Formats: sequence, structure tokens, C-alpha cells
Amino acid sequence: MARPRRDPDLIDALEAMAPVAFRGTVWRVVRDGRDPLRCSASGGRWDDGRFDVLYTSQSPQGAVAELHFHLMRGQPVMPSQVRYRLFELEIVLERALHSADLDALAAVGLRTDLFGRLSWADKAAECPRSQDIAEVAHFLDCHGLIVPSARFATHNVVVFCDRVPALRDADCKDRGLVDWPQG
Repeated sequence: MARPRRDPDLIDALEAMAPVAFRGTVWRVVRDGRDPLRCSASGGRWDDGRFDVLYTSQSPQGAVAELHFHLMRGQPVMPSQVRYRLFELEIVLERALHSADLDALAAVGLRTDLFGRLSWADKAAECPRSQDIAEVAHFLDCHGLIVPSARFATHNVVVFCDRVPALRDADCKDRGLVDWPQG
């Protein structure tokens, strides 16, 4: 399958953004027994499935809120037999594109009126532009993105795994089983 042509205006806009270095703590929730540093190409908000990413949050509550949303889509009750763990990771990105707020994302063509408001089933109406942004950032040799969370008042750090070989050596601390929000 041929890759669609990249939007030249988006390339220009992202090239005009100076990448930042990020060194810090991020949080990730994974199923009990799963490697918290395992990357995937899930076709989520910030990846179109063509390269592996690691989705993390700058706050533990943000990490829990993100997974809670995905677990509850289409289910009225939280699965009771599956357990999830919270991990604290120390990561380094030498070149990350940082979008401080939704206005910065709107400036590169993201429909912020839909950001985080649609159900997962409607992601085709929301995700194509965010996936384009991530794909162009990856093309421009960025190591990841720092973007507003759609689920909590924090930023998410999306790591482009093939750009950060030292990710496998990241300091990773198990902070225990997740206590899920009620309601």
C-alpha cells in the first residue's frame, strides 16, 4: 500500500517548531505482566500504525484516565478479572515537538473542537490529522511528541520508539496495582 503524500504545509509548520529536549518522569499503565516499555503501532491518536510508539503521561492520574477511557469504551462495567499496574519511567528525548495547548495543535490543522470528545468508534473523524502530525514529526527525525492529554489536565509524551534506542534502558519503577476511578 502506497503512503499518501505528506501535506507540505504541515511539514513547513512542524519544521518551523524548534524541537525541545525532554528529560523527565512519565507514567504508564499496562496489563499486569506486560512489559511497560513494550512499544506498539496501535493506530491510536498519535500513530497511524506505521511505526511503534510508547504512549505515556506526565502525571499518574493522566495515565490512569487514558487507559480507563479505553477500557470502558463500549462496556458499562470495568473488567474485574484483569489487573493493571502503574509504572514510573525516566525517559530522555533529545528532539521532541512540544504543543503547549490545543491552540498550538489548531495552528497545525487539528480540529480541536473534536479533540477527545468522540467515542473510539468515531476515531476516523478525530484522529487522521493527529496521526498526520505524528507521522510528519517522525519523518522529521523527532523522537516524540509532548501534547495535551484528551482525558486529563496534563500532557502526554508519545515516544517514537525507533528514534530512542536507549528507551530499553529507561529507569522503570513499578508503582503497584491501579485503583480505578469509581463511576
